Amino acid sequence: MEKLCVFLLTIACFLSNNSCVRGIGVNYGFLGDNLPTPANVVALLKSRNINKIRIFEPRADVLTALGGSGIEVILGVRNENLQELASDATAAARWVNTNVTPYISSVKFTCITAGNEVIPGTIAGNVLGAMQNLDAALNAANSPIPVSTAVSMQILATSFPPSNGKFSDEVTPVMQGITGFLAAKKFPLLLNAYPFFARTGDPTNVPLDYALFAGNPTGINDGSLHYVNLFDAMVDSVYSALEKVGGSTVDMVISETGWPSAGNTDATVENAQTYVNNLISHVTSGNGTPRRPGKELETYIFALFNENLKPAGVEMNFGLYRPDMTEVYHVNFPA
Repeated sequence: MEKLCVFLLTIACFLSNNSCVRGIGVNYGFLGDNLPTPANVVALLKSRNINKIRIFEPRADVLTALGGSGIEVILGVRNENLQELASDATAAARWVNTNVTPYISSVKFTCITAGNEVIPGTIAGNVLGAMQNLDAALNAANSPIPVSTAVSMQILATSFPPSNGKFSDEVTPVMQGITGFLAAKKFPLLLNAYPFFARTGDPTNVPLDYALFAGNPTGINDGSLHYVNLFDAMVDSVYSALEKVGGSTVDMVISETGWPSAGNTDATVENAQTYVNNLISHVTSGNGTPRRPGKELETYIFALFNENLKPAGVEMNFGLYRPDMTEVYHVNFPA
């Protein structure tokens, strides 16, 4: 009966034009040797009304702790598993039977992501096959969870102005196949979008206030559309690229975005707090982006904790919380 309920909820979401794709979540990473136990993490999430998380790989202790919590979970497939999953349908079935089936009655899986930021790259050609085999395995197991992949802005050859958004020649064949799969299934594409890196990569042409949602008096005009923050411009450039390969009906989930609190000149606690709280206000407003107005964009903040096994500098300092679960800065999560 519980599997039937999951199936009916999934179908209802997509029949209502993906109306279930909304809200704020957080990325929960594991690259630290001093992180709290999964049970304590779940308690923290519930205390802050964080009801959506993304994890990058299946971990039995984490999935067990999430059981019965009501927290929705995007579950990642490790990049190194993609080749096997793409080439062997039985491997995909084993993956599902090991990492999904034992938890399906108690964990609210909302998406399975076949890899993270492997396009462009040497294993990019395995993504679609892995997605297809995982989708078939999930359906065979009566667990029709959406399957997608997470991409970065590196898939684009052009992103400015947003209407010129276009996939690079290298990734276009891969993205055409993935886009066709997502459009046919009515599954979203997952996008990792960081105005922080755009700002630090070109500080002369990317004003800090434009990157922080902090108000920009001039903004950017793109035909009849007007952009007052970089986040919307980045998202719409990917929407434009999708449209150019037949993906006008494909929605997106922002699977990662955030701002570090230390590590370089722009990475301060004040800027991180400004970005994240302005982001939450923006994406939960229901205003959407100029290219897709009126669509609340499900968005996952990177990341829950500062993780000390990441490279030194900004990479260590994206956390909303320290490993002892004290706040790096306060975030106004929706009630």
